[in-house]
This record gives sequence, C-alpha cells and structure tokens, in this order.
Amino acid sequence: MVEVVGVRFRESGHVYYYLPADGRYEFRDRVLVDNKKSKQLAEVVYPSKTLAEADVPDELKPIIKHATVADIEKAAKNEEDAKEAFKIAKKKISQHELEMKLIHAEYAFDRSKLIFQFTADGRIDFRNLVKDLAAAFKTRIELRQIGIRDEAKILGGIGPCGRQLCCSTFLGDFIPVSIKMAKDQNLSLNQTKISGLCGRLMCCLKYENDTYAQAKREMPDYGKEIDTPEGRGRVVGLNLLDRVVKVRLLSKDGVIDFEQDELKDYQASKKITSGMIKEDSNG
Repeated sequence: MVEVVGVRFRESGHVYYYLPADGRYEFRDRVLVDNKKSKQLAEVVYPSKTLAEADVPDELKPIIKHATVADIEKAAKNEEDAKEAFKIAKKKISQHELEMKLIHAEYAFDRSKLIFQFTADGRIDFRNLVKDLAAAFKTRIELRQIGIRDEAKILGGIGPCGRQLCCSTFLGDFIPVSIKMAKDQNLSLNQTKISGLCGRLMCCLKYENDTYAQAKREMPDYGKEIDTPEGRGRVVGLNLLDRVVKVRLLSKDGVIDFEQDELKDYQASKKITSGMIKEDSNG
C-alpha cells in the first residue's frame, strides 16, 4: 500500500496523486507540484489516501513543497497575465482567419509555457499562429483542442434544473451517459430535453440510474401476466421510484395499482399454499 495526496489544478478538475513530502497536509492547502514538465500550483482535496501499489500511477512524483504567500501571489499574477494573453490571442486568431474558438488561457506557474485551449469542428493548421504567439509572449506556446463537454466545464453556466452545471462545480471527471438511461427512467427522448448546455446527454441521467436499474430487475415487465390479490392481470404501467405496478385485470374491467412488496408477499404466500396442497395430495 502507498500513501498519496490528491490534488486538483482547478475547481472540479481531475484529481492527480502525488507522494507526500514536506510535512502534514490539510484539505484546501495550496502546494507546488511538477505537472507535465512544468511547475504548477495545486489545491489539496485528499490530504491522505492509501492506494494499492497496482493502482498507483507510473512515475508518481513527490509534492515539491507547501505554497508560500509569494507563490500564491505569483500564481494570481499569472492568472491576470493569462487574461490579457487571452485577449491578444483572440485578435491573432482573427488575423490568421482560423476557424477556432478560444476558450481558456493559462500560464504554467514558472511561466515556462503558455497554454491555450480551444474548440474547432475539425483539425486546424495553427503553426503560423503558434510562431506569432511565441514571438509575442516570449515563451513556449501550447495549443490544446478540447471537446464541447470540456468547454462547458471550463466556462460553466446554468443547467435546465436552474443550478450551476455539475461538471463545473463538483464532477471531477465526466461519467459515461447513454440514451438507455433516459429510456429506463421513462424520460422524454426529445434530444433538447435530455441534453445539457454542451449538447450532450445530461450527466445527471447517471445519478438515479442504478436505482431505476435495480427497480426494473425486481419488478415485472410491461405486458407480463401476473397474479394479484384481485385476480390475474396484465402489467400496463410501472412507477419505478415508488415501486408501484399498474395492472389491468383479466376477469373484470378496471386498472388497479399494487405496491411491489404487496404483490411479492401475495405471490410468495400463494407458492407456499400451492406447495402445501401438493404435499397433502401426495400424502
């Protein structure tokens, strides 16, 4: 087992693990770490966590040190300079007539590189742009093309629920979401109603999916004939969250709602009674 410290480089970002180095760590401590050949300021989200050696990432690096006041002030200055670099880069993209949308700019802590994130419909030949930016900022330039979900995560916004986007507030990593989840939850399959600001299926479809999946396993399917306390009938509706089965009786008109536990107890008692009758007849 290996003790590690989990950090994030931005709020709701991916969690990266480092070896502890200079003393004790607390939640939200600011620390300095190596990140892809440059130094970066990060925030502690897991002060101490134990991982199996098989789960430890390759070449796990130690935390460099706790961030000082001077380090935090330097990071704040980098953020301000990155905002100005963002404006300049947008103008240069326009001058080069490139079909790309600039999303974010960020300096490495040691200013060894300036990272620009952008979206585009296809591949972009930005070699001349990189040369122009390198000449303007006198540092190494890195352009990263990101997807529209990443764009929503960085920019944030208000979802259909009226709350801030999950991806920009607390989701560290995107979770797989499928149209089957919407079907299982009896949601409208209208794309505009089950999609987030990014145009992809809403992440929150995953939150209750396990509950619905378990309910579907435990409850009878639509159209199945079942025994009820009121007689035999066919399932015509399901309320998966409340565990209610809507049954149309075969012997008489009418649709009756039964709780799943009520049906389960009735069918269990019927099996016991049937078994006792068989034993008496065999005896």
